Amino acid sequence: MTAQRVQAAPVAARAWWVAAVAGVTIVAAGAFTTVPGLLVDPLNRDFGWSRSSISVAVAVNMVLYGVTAPFAAALMDRFGIRRVVTAALALIALGAGLTTVMTAAWQLTLYWGLLVGLGCGSLTMTFAVTVTNAWFVKRRGLVTGALTGASHLGQLAFLPVLAWVVEDKGWRLAPIVLCLAAAVVLALVWLLLRDHPADLGRKPYGAEEFEPKPPPARGSAGRAVTVLGRSARGGRFWLIAATFAICGASTNGIMWSHFAPAAHDHGMPMTVAAGLLTAIGVCSATGTVISGWLTDRVDARLLLFGYYALRAIALFLLPSTLAPTVAPSMVVWVVVYGLIDVATVPPTIHICRQLYGNDSPVVFGWVNAAHQLGAGAMALVAGMLRDSLGSYDAMGYSAAALCVGAAGIALTLTTSTTPREQPPTGSKAGPVHEKSGARSTDRV
Repeated sequence: MTAQRVQAAPVAARAWWVAAVAGVTIVAAGAFTTVPGLLVDPLNRDFGWSRSSISVAVAVNMVLYGVTAPFAAALMDRFGIRRVVTAALALIALGAGLTTVMTAAWQLTLYWGLLVGLGCGSLTMTFAVTVTNAWFVKRRGLVTGALTGASHLGQLAFLPVLAWVVEDKGWRLAPIVLCLAAAVVLALVWLLLRDHPADLGRKPYGAEEFEPKPPPARGSAGRAVTVLGRSARGGRFWLIAATFAICGASTNGIMWSHFAPAAHDHGMPMTVAAGLLTAIGVCSATGTVISGWLTDRVDARLLLFGYYALRAIALFLLPSTLAPTVAPSMVVWVVVYGLIDVATVPPTIHICRQLYGNDSPVVFGWVNAAHQLGAGAMALVAGMLRDSLGSYDAMGYSAAALCVGAAGIALTLTTSTTPREQPPTGSKAGPVHEKSGARSTDRV
């Protein structure tokens, strides 16, 4: 590979195109995660399934969405990003297609909970981190924010269309539409996505020198477990995981499966509730990009404290804000909640990158697993509370209390490594200095 060829390549343009393809993939995967919220009432009406039984499938989906992520990150290191993403999209399409012929609640858990959960779990924020780490040296905070914002935009942006499809054409058509969308994105990924800039003879965006493609990392599952064991020996891992578990409980655990039914309980049409979720998605995409920009400039711990504190206030006010029509107070709530909804992701990733260096995608995968465990637990508990109390109010108050705790934990986080948390000598997992990209075992 000649230096002239590397220099001649339009490095910046290609890196941003790869980020764009990754963003489209994340948007498509995200669209699958919120569909169960639209199916609660139709499935209850058509099959007589309780909200608790439907919430089991949602909880399984959310847990697998998180637990799969670290293994998917390791598989991408072993087999390449493009192959893993293609397989994940195929699995999602299969699960969505089988959902249209189900007749029992356990099948919803198998098809949507297991298959779609595994596929979407491979295309989470760890996918965003892996792409960002491979293709960017500079602007990592911005790109991470944009890609994680794309995830939430996908989760919520298509809800009005899908809500109309479910209400006007029947619930079975919604999974078919998403199945076809997954097939289209699969073809796009196979044609345009590449694993590393070196595959095209190019440098990562912002890199001063050409970087060869790392060799395949063998023992993917073992590496994911090893990284977990190494990082879990430090107390800061558990603090980060705790804040992100609360993040999941106070966002995905509520919005994916229970916001629309909760609004409907207050007399709001389902299509209007879906429209509010879309507005939240648009605001969250904007807020996450802004948060990524801030993460490059402001102490990540202070950002997390502010985000969780504001979220606690918003969730405490949620029960009193819901009404049959969209009042100005609801609009203000949607904007504020949306701006901070996924804003916690860039500073959390930044802290993981500072502490765990090249292992940060896998470490963040495990942190994201905690996020989804919290989301799944809240989704299940909220369904049980609704069945037993006849109201979702307790859901909002409980999530608000959890966010107060997360704000306090955020202030205790530090971003310097201790001897116990350092990787073994010779490991490639040392912390990475953002500006130089060089590995280091010094304090960050």
